[in-house]
Amino acid sequence: MSARMNLFTNPTTSGTLKHFVAAGQVIAKSSLPSATQELVKIRASQINGCGFCTDMHTKEAAAAGESAVRLGLVAAWREATVFTDAERAALELTEEATRIADAAGGVPDEVWANAVKHYDEEQLGALVSLIALINAFNRANVIVQQPAGDYRPGQFA
Repeated sequence: MSARMNLFTNPTTSGTLKHFVAAGQVIAKSSLPSATQELVKIRASQINGCGFCTDMHTKEAAAAGESAVRLGLVAAWREATVFTDAERAALELTEEATRIADAAGGVPDEVWANAVKHYDEEQLGALVSLIALINAFNRANVIVQQPAGDYRPGQFA
């Protein structure tokens, strides 16, 4: 399988992706825990069916020391006992924000209030930005059918 187009050689998409990557670097430097950042990226990518990002962020999380048990349970986080309350709040916000069209009125107040209990204003800003950004990456990859499976941790560092 090959992608419909090369996002990295097309002048418009490569220029756009450079800005996405720069935004990701700002978020990565925030006080939002890096483990939470990877869990959010994985869960949104699973929901969106983005194999490339699911592959990438699962491998990056494993390389950073995330356990196989936690990685295997991201999709079933509600029933899993291996996530903190803060991580669960981030995953819930990720799901609601990723499936925003499914809920009239957007993200429910209860979901936001739960996130506010666990994250300060700066971390919430990072979380909102991260969810928006990974959804944008997912959509670009799904549109062009970017193949998954060959990513190596640190490949884009």
